[in-house]
Amino acid sequence: MTDLEAKLERFETLAAECDLIGKLTSDGAKRELYLRLGLHYRQLADDIRTAIATKDAA
Repeated sequence: MTDLEAKLERFETLAAECDLIGKLTSDGAKRELYLRLGLHYRQLADDIRTAIATKDAA
């Protein structure tokens, strides 16, 4: 597993954990925070996925 693949896996895990916490919390502010954080981690994962695809194509 390359460093990028490890980071991709970590960001995907963090996104899923944030989504779960956001759905389970009853505090509206915390829910919004965790759901936004999950979205950010998914965007980072997408960026890394693109970098891996670009690297593999080269």
